[in-house]
Amino acid sequence: MSLERDLQKRSNGVCELCASEENVSPFLVEPKSSKDIEDHANLCQHCQDQILDKSKMDANHWRCLNDSMWNENPAVQVLAWRMLQRLKSEGWPQDLLDMLYLDEETLKWAEATGEGVDDEDKVIHRDANGAILENGDSVVLVKDLVVKGANFTAKRGTAVRNISLVHDNPEHIEGRVNGQHIVILTKFVKK
Repeated sequence: MSLERDLQKRSNGVCELCASEENVSPFLVEPKSSKDIEDHANLCQHCQDQILDKSKMDANHWRCLNDSMWNENPAVQVLAWRMLQRLKSEGWPQDLLDMLYLDEETLKWAEATGEGVDDEDKVIHRDANGAILENGDSVVLVKDLVVKGANFTAKRGTAVRNISLVHDNPEHIEGRVNGQHIVILTKFVKK
């Protein structure tokens, strides 16, 4: 069975957050990257647009989280937690957050994107020039780096595509160089 069919079956063809039946499609919950059904939610386009673009937020639309936060699927729980965190200044979402319980693994997944963390507490990755790095960026090495354990030197000017940020350390990123997955210090790369 395909992912889309499995999600339609699991959700009975409706958005797992607001129960809309229009324009429902699979939505990968970051930072997961697999094609497993457990890493996806079945969402309408209206919910997806608001999750991806904070400027399109309609607080009243998200009152649906009062019901959907109890969904047994961890991906839906993660999205509900993130949206409640984003809206908690409205007042009513804080009451729902106080009731919502996520197991340790699910909470770690929910917090992985930095949602719900105060701006001064967020981990921000910056390159050698001070530019902010994001997951999926491409960077270039600014110095020859001896890769320990892999017996090669990554040369200055080498491009590292589709980097991953180490969420708890602002000085580390991960990427592939010469087919090896390595950890690189941010001070040795530029966007």
